[in-house]
Amino acid sequence: MNLRMVGCSHHTATVEVREKLAFSREQATEALARFRSRYPQAEAVLLSTCNRVELYFASEAADACPTHHDVIAFLAEFHGLDVDQVFSQLFEHTGEDFVRHLFTVAASLDSMVVGEAQILGQVKQAYELATSASATGPLTNAAFQAALRVAKRVATETAIQQKRVSIPSVAVADFAKGVFERFDDKHVVVIGAGEMGEEALRYLMDEGAQHISLVSRSHARAEQLAQRFAGRPRPWSDLHKLLVEADLVVSATGASEPIMTAANFRPIIAERYQRTLLILDLAIPRDFEPAIGELMGVYLYSIDDLSVACERNRREREREWPQAERIIEEETRRFMGDLAHRATAPTIKRLKLRADEVKTDELARLLNKLGPIDPKTQSEITAAFDRLVNKLLHPPLESLRDEAEQGPPQGLLDALKRLFRLDD
Repeated sequence: MNLRMVGCSHHTATVEVREKLAFSREQATEALARFRSRYPQAEAVLLSTCNRVELYFASEAADACPTHHDVIAFLAEFHGLDVDQVFSQLFEHTGEDFVRHLFTVAASLDSMVVGEAQILGQVKQAYELATSASATGPLTNAAFQAALRVAKRVATETAIQQKRVSIPSVAVADFAKGVFERFDDKHVVVIGAGEMGEEALRYLMDEGAQHISLVSRSHARAEQLAQRFAGRPRPWSDLHKLLVEADLVVSATGASEPIMTAANFRPIIAERYQRTLLILDLAIPRDFEPAIGELMGVYLYSIDDLSVACERNRREREREWPQAERIIEEETRRFMGDLAHRATAPTIKRLKLRADEVKTDELARLLNKLGPIDPKTQSEITAAFDRLVNKLLHPPLESLRDEAEQGPPQGLLDALKRLFRLDD
């Protein structure tokens, strides 16, 4: 059995590389289809968020999985990139490290904001998307279902997610409040009606924001967001005017390229007459071209600019880390043990069938020689044969189970197959 993942995160890759490798939902569906077409015996799940792009893949046969280099080439090819542009910023995990990493990601211990709740939903969505695309199988099903269970254990058995903190909350609490003392007199523009925009809106309202404009390429989604919370939905065509009027902009669209370039933004600056504008760009790829932050009166912060505040958040939660890590290690050992037992199951089944065949043949031969006997005696003879077979099989099967707890018992499995001629 082969478990592998290749990807990048905010730990290893710059925002520029993460932008280039990011997948929209539609692109992820297409990528999974291409991957399965190229590697039909391999299962796959693709996780793409603002902070990570990770391809998890697995196969029953070791030679059915692509190599590390194959997957990097696949990701680069899909996005029209040269392998050299991304190779050094992608990492790989295999086997037990694959499992431990997946559990750590789902439990939000690997997040930029440790303890944020959004990543669990993103992992679940990635798994559901792969399942609907017929890209998953027994191994990825087991791994991701276990990851969801582990994340819930960490959330309920530790305080690491108390006072839930997410990227939008850090953006509002640590950055917006550092620029503005109050929000009730500010014009807030939220661009994007997805989860990130919705969560940012919730925090802004908690801080007293009242004058809120909601903009999305899908005006219907902006209207739905306004109905659930507050704010006035505005058409995308009003974006220029809204950026002239705004004091604070929170942008989190799913656009594949910037929605605002420095060249397009300069006329807006001219109309603002040097009024302060804070832009919190929470999108990956970024919605606002970085050069906009160099214009007069503009404070532009992207995902990576939140790292200092997020590191403070991480330190505050370090007290809960040991317990969370113990849960992850415990669940990793359990999963690997279950996986090893699963690997032994076919051999155990064949061994028991072979023993049962021999027992049945010899019992029939003995009963035939003995001739007519009473049912009680026949039952006792049959039970004696059963006990004999069970006692003979117990030591090798117990050894197999013991070795499986330490990892895949390949050496012992091979020995049993040779000794008892258990051909695959």
